[in-house]
Amino acid sequence: MNTRDELGRALHDLRISVTDRCNFRCTYCMPRELFGADHAFLPRASLLSFDEIARLTRLFAGLGVRKLRLTGGEPLVRRDLGQLVAMLAPTHGIEDISLTTNGSLLSREKAERLRKAGLKRITISLDALDDATFKAMNGVGFPVAKVLAAIDHAAAAGLAPVKVNMVVRRGANDQAIEAMAEHFRGTGQILRFIEFMDVGTTNGWRLDEVVTAKEILARIDARWPIEQAPPNYPGEVAVRWRYRDGGGEIGVIASVTRPFCGGCTRARLSAEGRLYTCLFAATGADLRGMLRGGASDEAITGKLAAVWHVRRDRYSELRTAATAAGRKKIEMSYIGG
Repeated sequence: MNTRDELGRALHDLRISVTDRCNFRCTYCMPRELFGADHAFLPRASLLSFDEIARLTRLFAGLGVRKLRLTGGEPLVRRDLGQLVAMLAPTHGIEDISLTTNGSLLSREKAERLRKAGLKRITISLDALDDATFKAMNGVGFPVAKVLAAIDHAAAAGLAPVKVNMVVRRGANDQAIEAMAEHFRGTGQILRFIEFMDVGTTNGWRLDEVVTAKEILARIDARWPIEQAPPNYPGEVAVRWRYRDGGGEIGVIASVTRPFCGGCTRARLSAEGRLYTCLFAATGADLRGMLRGGASDEAITGKLAAVWHVRRDRYSELRTAATAAGRKKIEMSYIGG
């Protein structure tokens, strides 16, 4: 079934948050001053079980979902995540399963287990190469070297090319743009620069702290000439650029200055089982209640389709500094990136 929303966008991708917990306190996602030791995370019983996630995935696949991305919080905080991957991999219609992680818990052995379970790709977050900047941004003093090791573990396990996400925030790590590009040139890994976004309401987002895609690309091009590359598939979030000298490619995710709402095919399942149709949504549809209330597959499928059919989200296209500052939105730790 090819399910489309009111703007004609198909349902193709599902992002699944497996936990709202994270062992980092990144300033642009879960700042320590608001997610401190006394922060109340969801109780374990509130999280969807692996069986519940697998059932919903099967129903989403029946509506056209072909790609899954496991997120958090930090997804590797969730115990036995490889078991979930193994449960999802045989789902009829699912062609690709990927994972976004901060890399802190990714050992060589864990990367290999995840690949053998059916994980196809991995994205690892890294916001700078110098410890002072990176530790300040991750909020827990975690060192760069361990994330670089995680990238190597993922590549060695066959989860290549590894994608490396850098959220660029003016005054925090924008000075690291060229150093990051230089480090990953020629490695086979794909560095992706992400404009600082107003996800949730706790990250202190300000428009003047956004380093635009235009500025990022100009700085890279000044050092290593680049040219735009065609997308890998319709609706790809990152715009691809390749080095003219053959040094590989980079990507830019420009939700703020170059919105891609028109091609968005992504639904998001939160850790406690709510369906969100936009990264910047304020409310989501309760699926956990239906799962635990004995609803049939037909009833749940009908709910999924109904939510998608009336979808009109295009927040990034309509965003202004005023609406971004004044609108309540779900936190990224509940629905992933």
